Amino acid sequence: MTLDQSEAQPSTTTTAPAVRVAGAGKIFSTREGEVVALTGVELEVAAGEFVSLIGPSGCGKSTLLRLIADLDQASSGTVELFGKHARRARLDQDYGIAFQQAGLLPWRTVADNIGLPLQLHGTGKAERAARVRELVELVGLTEFTDRYPDQLSGGMQQRVAIARALASQPKLLLMDEPFGALDEMTREYLQSELARIAAETGAAVVFVTHSIPEAVFLSDRVVVMSPRPGRITDVLPIGLGGPRDEALRESPEYFERVTAVREALHGAPVERANER
Repeated sequence: MTLDQSEAQPSTTTTAPAVRVAGAGKIFSTREGEVVALTGVELEVAAGEFVSLIGPSGCGKSTLLRLIADLDQASSGTVELFGKHARRARLDQDYGIAFQQAGLLPWRTVADNIGLPLQLHGTGKAERAARVRELVELVGLTEFTDRYPDQLSGGMQQRVAIARALASQPKLLLMDEPFGALDEMTREYLQSELARIAAETGAAVVFVTHSIPEAVFLSDRVVVMSPRPGRITDVLPIGLGGPRDEALRESPEYFERVTAVREALHGAPVERANER
């Protein structure tokens, strides 16, 4: 595959944001005609920042994530990662990605699933094994490296998927509702684990979710999107600071941010509610 001059961007610079989306739109062609999924999207995510995208179903959250990942291409506007065209960033493995379904290969062990991206890119066996050891420790699966996916719980499978996304030491994680299919207790546990992992690795995160409490708990900023055609209607700084733990979920500041995001999402003040 060759890149034209507009895609052959210079290497990462310290001043470039992790993500810059400028005037991005996406139009899909269907039998019934054109569908405008996104229009005029402007977004920047700083290096090391955790940003959640939230909005009603069909608002284009996942479409925007796919544009950032270069899994789809924008119909208008530009998408850059660390100052590079999105395609160049994908080829350079500048990001890792995780979806709602873990997508593990059932015939490969935990260690082999995590090491797959490194194997595909020709990393030597010893270096690959050392990196896998680091990652299974990071996600708390040291005792399960030789297990197969069908021997793991859903939450453990998602931890393997996160470790695999981190295998090539990306500076950016793209996550599309990775905890959406899990029970509430497992989901809250993995939220805390993801916050810890993001802090320890320093990776920026763009996180798609339908859950307001989840977005508030995890994020530095929450981006609110409108119904189709999707556009950004509000960006709320969360500013909670401190550890993401159970004490935070019980704090007045947390509930205030949950209410603020809900009001931005619904476009009107709503009654306060203690949510989990």
